[in-house]
Amino acid sequence: MALKEKIVKYFEGKVVRKDLTALVKGNNPVPVYVLEYLLGQNCAIDDEEIIQAGIEKVRSVIRDNYVHRSDAEIVKAKIRNAGSYKIIDKINVSLNDKSANMYEADFANLGIRKVPISDKMVLDNPKLLSGGGVWSIVTLAYSHEDDINMRWIIAELKPIQVSNVNLSEYIELRKEFTSEEWLDLLMHSIGLDPESFNKRDKFIQLSRLIPHVENNYNFIELGPKGTGKSHIFSELSPHGVLVSGGDVSKARLFVSNNGDKIGLVGFWDVVALDEFEQEKGGKRTDGDLVKIMQNYMANQSFNRGKETYQATASMAFVGNTKHNVPYMLKNSHLFESIPDGYVKGAFLDRMHMYIPGWEVRILKTSVFSKEYGFIVDYLAELLRELRKFDFSSILDGKITLDGSLTTRDKTAIRKSVSGMVKLLYPDQVIADDELLEILDFCIEGRKRVKDQLYIIDETFKSEPVEFKYTIRGTGKEVSPETLENLNYRAAIQVKEDTESDETENRTVSKPVFDLKPHQTILKDNQTGISYKKLFGDYLKGANNISIQDPYIRMPYQFKNLLEFCMMLGNNKALEDEVNLEIVSWNDDVYLNDSISYFEELQESVADLGISLTYRMENHHDRFITADNGWKITLGRGLDIFEKTEGRFNVADMDQTKRKCKSCEMTYFKL
Repeated sequence: MALKEKIVKYFEGKVVRKDLTALVKGNNPVPVYVLEYLLGQNCAIDDEEIIQAGIEKVRSVIRDNYVHRSDAEIVKAKIRNAGSYKIIDKINVSLNDKSANMYEADFANLGIRKVPISDKMVLDNPKLLSGGGVWSIVTLAYSHEDDINMRWIIAELKPIQVSNVNLSEYIELRKEFTSEEWLDLLMHSIGLDPESFNKRDKFIQLSRLIPHVENNYNFIELGPKGTGKSHIFSELSPHGVLVSGGDVSKARLFVSNNGDKIGLVGFWDVVALDEFEQEKGGKRTDGDLVKIMQNYMANQSFNRGKETYQATASMAFVGNTKHNVPYMLKNSHLFESIPDGYVKGAFLDRMHMYIPGWEVRILKTSVFSKEYGFIVDYLAELLRELRKFDFSSILDGKITLDGSLTTRDKTAIRKSVSGMVKLLYPDQVIADDELLEILDFCIEGRKRVKDQLYIIDETFKSEPVEFKYTIRGTGKEVSPETLENLNYRAAIQVKEDTESDETENRTVSKPVFDLKPHQTILKDNQTGISYKKLFGDYLKGANNISIQDPYIRMPYQFKNLLEFCMMLGNNKALEDEVNLEIVSWNDDVYLNDSISYFEELQESVADLGISLTYRMENHHDRFITADNGWKITLGRGLDIFEKTEGRFNVADMDQTKRKCKSCEMTYFKL
């Protein structure tokens, strides 16, 4: 059964086609969860006729009931003339304890303020008091009576959110999907086409949901503009609030000076600080705010005056970087763009995960989903329910974290793993290799923080830690590394090799005499890799080389083979010849195309001193063997690079600039 059919079969009424949101949104600044709430009421079934009718109905609701600021006076006139009218607006409520002793509502777009609202409406929806505002469907009435102070009357109010969800049903239905299918379903649910992302990219995108599913989780993402960093925090959940990092204060975030009003952390599951970066000539950071936030991020509590308050809100910080990663690693640190007042070891040590926003591509229309995903409000309610649980115990008995890691390091890793498992395996049915894949990702997110602390705060250098763990079943030690460290070191090595080659006026790499059997593991998005670096030294001196790879089929895969041949040509003495045998396969329908490509390639590489032959045989394994005694098994064959995009891409000209696909290679001496 195709994924789409599964989604509609098991979650009918709880999913929506994601391209419909864009169709009805237009230029309206309405959050996605508001639109999908309406779409879910009208076109959550895979029936084109019903969908089209539903789209028109939602469009009419947005057209007739959503309040545009520019049309506020027209809407007021409608309410006055009709006596009452249903509108969609963001409502914020405060208590007038001075003159009226009542709750009063402000309408963000309609522009009317201090409208009396009943105690029951407020008690039923306490988030109205948070200061962040709640999108609601409101029936607003108008009184024509004489001698009245307020003519506006809130007759009915309904926050736009799913009223109830069945978590047990959701967890049980997870079993109907494979790990890959569920991962793709979640990607569709956040509005992205999974086909446009590799697995690491998907993990990065979905990690933005961890603050929504974990209590008191501290998350930071810094990267270029236009990568959707703030989208999840502003659009995808009615339980999160996005505020400008420059607009926060102690009173707004935590509690007012006199202690009579709790701030945002008391009402929201997630408080996200957007544009969390140092502005040139910007205002100075409030040191007391940093201290209160620092204490809250560590202890889930904060003090103002004599009182101590508890809260469960997660903190997310999203901002833009000013320089590329190599520049930051060489000249400063990866936190260089955030306000100076927060660049303190004690504050940054509270971060559970630092997501590498520089790895996220700028979002273009082509990467948005056009398939079915969860109605985001439905998903938001489920994530909120999952906040009540702790899944970190899933690690117990399977791995042992290194003893040098601090309590904060271990807590960060365990909370991150708990969050990712809640997202991907809410039934907690997870294979060991899948759990270790998540663990490696989460360790990397914490290690990125700690690596920078060694640079920012000298005191952390006195007690260095090792980010490694032991698999209890096998005793194997694993030491995950951040991708930017791997790439940066690889880039330096490439530069040194190139400079050495130029100095010696030759293009071949330096001889390596101490070659040993080993395993190489490439990560998604890793750079600095080339065929020369992977294979050059192991194929030196070989006159007969064989490649078995059944998936040399597409034009870009033949281009990979051509680049391999060019590496072999540059790897040998000019006068030497190499016999290269290729064993590959293709579907019967396309077999003649493959043969044509091989024949064209034979002629092309002959001038390199390479005699290429090929056999079409259907084998599964992928490897290279050479008559100098080396055999290299290839997890993906030669197809280790992501396809490049655009007509003018430096990665087309230089393999070391291309992003890799995750795979393993093992080197044997026969």
